[in-house]
Amino acid sequence: MQPQQYANHRRMVPGFHYVLSLVILSCIIISTVILVEKLMNPAERNVEAIFSFFVSVALAGLFWFCRSFALRAQDRAIRAEENFRHYILTGKPLPAGLRMGQIIALRFASDAELPALAQKALAEKLSGDDIKKRVVNWRADHHRV
Repeated sequence: MQPQQYANHRRMVPGFHYVLSLVILSCIIISTVILVEKLMNPAERNVEAIFSFFVSVALAGLFWFCRSFALRAQDRAIRAEENFRHYILTGKPLPAGLRMGQIIALRFASDAELPALAQKALAEKLSGDDIKKRVVNWRADHHRV
């Protein structure tokens, strides 16, 4: 495994991010086309078309919410971990004004960089991406999906 750095830190799971999302999008498109065709011909039964449309929309919702709930749980864990790490390094919790995106980006900073970078992020209102670009000694995170 190559060392993690700004250029290669994002992790995409092809089966989830590309294949499954494309399959669900295809289901929505196909079921919508079938539903519109069935609704144009009132003599035909529309129950199956309506059902397939709602199932495909439900799959899209499931896809979205499963991902967002998992990310929210990971964000909470990162906030706790980084707050604890900052406390160990400085004797104080992370500055209260930091946004979640900033805290997530700070997890890549080495212990030596974290306190100063956290203060700079707060003072200059740095984005998560700007924080990551300022990290000199990258601390890899291979556990977040």
